[in-house]
Amino acid sequence: MSLSAASTEVIRATLPAVGAAIGDITPLFYSKMFAAHPELERDLFNRGNQKQGEQQRALAGSIAAFATLQVSEDAANIDAIMSRIANKHASLGITAPEYEIVHKYLFEAIVEVLGEAVTPEVASAWDEVYWLMANTLIAMEHKLYADAGVEDGKVWREVKVARRVLESAETVSFVLASVDGTPLPHYLPGQYISVGVHLADGARQIRQYSLVGSPTADDWQISVKAIPVDGDNPAGEVSNFLYENVFEGDILSVTTPFGDLVLDEGDAPLLLVSAGIGCTPMIGILNHLAATSTARPVSVLHADRSPARHAHRAELTELVGQLPSATIHRWYEDLGQRTQDEDTYLGRADLSGIDIADGTQVYLCGPLPFMQSVRESLIERQVPATAIHYEVFGPDSWAPAS
Repeated sequence: MSLSAASTEVIRATLPAVGAAIGDITPLFYSKMFAAHPELERDLFNRGNQKQGEQQRALAGSIAAFATLQVSEDAANIDAIMSRIANKHASLGITAPEYEIVHKYLFEAIVEVLGEAVTPEVASAWDEVYWLMANTLIAMEHKLYADAGVEDGKVWREVKVARRVLESAETVSFVLASVDGTPLPHYLPGQYISVGVHLADGARQIRQYSLVGSPTADDWQISVKAIPVDGDNPAGEVSNFLYENVFEGDILSVTTPFGDLVLDEGDAPLLLVSAGIGCTPMIGILNHLAATSTARPVSVLHADRSPARHAHRAELTELVGQLPSATIHRWYEDLGQRTQDEDTYLGRADLSGIDIADGTQVYLCGPLPFMQSVRESLIERQVPATAIHYEVFGPDSWAPAS
């Protein structure tokens, strides 16, 4: 589906004004919605991202990007943006009724901010944009649920912690098994699950964690990094809870696997680039490549604060060693008393000396500034944007750049 011709002209004419005001519209929208539905902030939305404004920026970016692409000649990015959002929504169990709630308070905020500029014609056009976006997501999410073999929104299950493993001083892995001993569903390399926990104040908060084990194993494995307060950045509520309180034998509430940073199963060369805990989807992909004895050329690039803080450091080396056509390059800001060698460097990641073959598919995960910098380097080296796939932990405020 696409916008009607009449709405397209109205959106094209009003997009600059709405785009300029959307940074004011989205915070007002959230305050209105949470005032009417406090359970959504307490039990569904990420409170840390709300406090930092990340969720507001992500919503603003998504709406602006969707509207812009609807009135542009090149709408190729729409599917990629919508797929990323739909997978995140599916991992939260979002269903069609939630879109009605969002619509009500979003349009109240638009009218309050823009005032008399919202004529009936303008309101109708933007209403069409919203429902075109919403219905696109609802259809995609319905398919994701169907492909996963679950009813819409029925994604939650209980699992038992079979093993807890220290991966670095600040990161632990949890091996998860079904409560009744039956195999857990298989998943695609690069996907994630949501984990929901009840915190001390009674709130139920949800976060996503990449699956790092073998996709065809009967259990699941996730890695969790403790996140302390850092300046204006709040501590990680759910990650810290899991790190400090969850041990063998405990029961966790988790979802069916979702996520669209999924490995292309062709024979193209691969470039896996990560920083910090962004290594986790790459570990999952590498476990799959090792299990299938791939002969594909694979280059693995990872950046971290130090070897001591590099989660899955030994496993990464072992997995690369199992692949006949794989190479590894690591950068550390602090090497301690260690020295540089042929694949370990002091400093920040630098792709300038890395060979990138034609047709390479790139998978990218880490802090947003890191990914933006790497993506710019790749584009400068003529790597097509369509060959660069990425995962954002948290709200995707980078959507317009994808």
